[in-house]
Amino acid sequence: MANEHTERSKNGCELCKSTTGVNAYEVAPQTQNNADQTIFICGKCVAQIDKKEALDAGHWHCLSESMWSEVPAVQVTAWRMLNRLRNESWAAENLDMLYLDDETLAWAKATGDHEDDGTVDLHKDSNGTVLQNGDTVVLTKSLDVKGSTLNAKMGTVVKNIRLVEDNTGQIEGKIEGQTIVILTKYLRKQGG
Repeated sequence: MANEHTERSKNGCELCKSTTGVNAYEVAPQTQNNADQTIFICGKCVAQIDKKEALDAGHWHCLSESMWSEVPAVQVTAWRMLNRLRNESWAAENLDMLYLDDETLAWAKATGDHEDDGTVDLHKDSNGTVLQNGDTVVLTKSLDVKGSTLNAKMGTVVKNIRLVEDNTGQIEGKIEGQTIVILTKYLRKQGG
């Protein structure tokens, strides 16, 4: 299947044509593992599709061309991203022109992603700085740790944090050897 992707995509992102960091990406939901349900795309496209990075409307002008692909997975992804960007006039115009057969449209709607407004919830500190796994943060408030006698003092440095996957208001970090959950509103990224 990798050779089929390479040949089909000409070693470039099937959405934006970038040749940097291009890998196979399975378009959800998967019903069978075949080339028609997988696309070859760059890291920037993946990050924005998966909502790990804020949506950059300028990057997605590429959909004006890639939406015409004959590959159903590319069509589905283009349709979903155009829906996220539907407040942009160019995206709304492209959506009006894009035709998907009934089966492909049902696949495109299956995740419900088209109902999103395109906003991305990212883990941010008290100053609005985006946090990443492995960052070092500083507590901006003294915190009593529930179920423990531990009191985390304001100014405590917490290294190598982990983002809580399903809650952008929380991170995990170790204080005095104990892993605790800390609310992002009570910390700031060190150096940020």
